[in-house]
Amino acid sequence: MVLGAVSCPAEKKEEIFKRLLSFKKKYKLIPKNKKNEKENCAYYELKWNKVSRSKLDYYKDVINYFFDDDDLSFRALVVPNKNELDYQKYNHTHDTFYYKMYFGMLKAILSPENSHCIYIDIKDTRSKEKVHKLEQVLRNDKYDYQKKIIKRVQQVRSHEVEILQLADLLIGAMSYINRGLNTSQAKNELIDLIKERSKYSLVKSTLLKEKKFNIFIWESQKLYFL
Repeated sequence: MVLGAVSCPAEKKEEIFKRLLSFKKKYKLIPKNKKNEKENCAYYELKWNKVSRSKLDYYKDVINYFFDDDDLSFRALVVPNKNELDYQKYNHTHDTFYYKMYFGMLKAILSPENSHCIYIDIKDTRSKEKVHKLEQVLRNDKYDYQKKIIKRVQQVRSHEVEILQLADLLIGAMSYINRGLNTSQAKNELIDLIKERSKYSLVKSTLLKEKKFNIFIWESQKLYFL
């Protein structure tokens, strides 16, 4: 299991959206006959499972753009083997573990000096109630009762949000390498590019203060204070 997030300053969001969309136009991944820009954005969804030899240059451009843009950051929390988890040992249910892991993933991103809007792919949550519960957990931990640190936690459809698609790509890459997969030469090349640009193996935790490409590998036998 991999949880991950791409973060950026709110004032840079539209600029990043347009740049990511420009790569789709460059490689003719969206048609010109759609009625409006929103339909164009949704036509081709940037996803790890769509990485192929024919589209490799496009995906390499996206990865290089991520590393070249100082406003973009990525954080991943990796649970290598969910089958080894013993929820009862730590008095957890599946849901409470999910909230704990999500907070563990986000805590390196959240800052008490800033306000944050958190957008989650609607496919990654079972209900609005689950999103609301996650919002409560995050606010309670940060003593953010006036909603100054976390402005909102909101479900969105990833095919309409370019930055969420970028997160899906990077999460997919982290899942691929940490599962020990070697099924696609195109994906292997993209993994090699991410390793080269990040200067990390992608299978070990980085320092918590790592800003650009932050990784936390969860080990069930260790005690963590998340």
